[in-house]
Amino acid sequence: MEAPTVPGQEVPSSKSYATAVIMSSVLGWVGGHHFYLGRWREALLDLGLTIGWIYCFATDKWIFGIVFLIADLAHALVVTVMLLTGNFRDGEGRRVCYPGQQLTSRRS
Repeated sequence: MEAPTVPGQEVPSSKSYATAVIMSSVLGWVGGHHFYLGRWREALLDLGLTIGWIYCFATDKWIFGIVFLIADLAHALVVTVMLLTGNFRDGEGRRVCYPGQQLTSRRS
């Protein structure tokens, strides 16, 4: 069920905040939270980075593996912090709100 709309006020995401944060914390390096939130491009990017660093380490390309791993983990950390602070949007552009978060008018 969608929240009632008030003119000039943002509509929050229908996705669960707790589920998104847990998935980001546990599966952030694979992009699990992006798949859940409907952000397919970012999900495939995270999955590609994960496959990239695993492949590089498996084929003794350590430098590239380290670069892919750092990029993957940094991206997961940034997204997790954005989710925790209520500043992340789902695939429909709606904010994933923490419990009790007050939404103000949407800026154009």
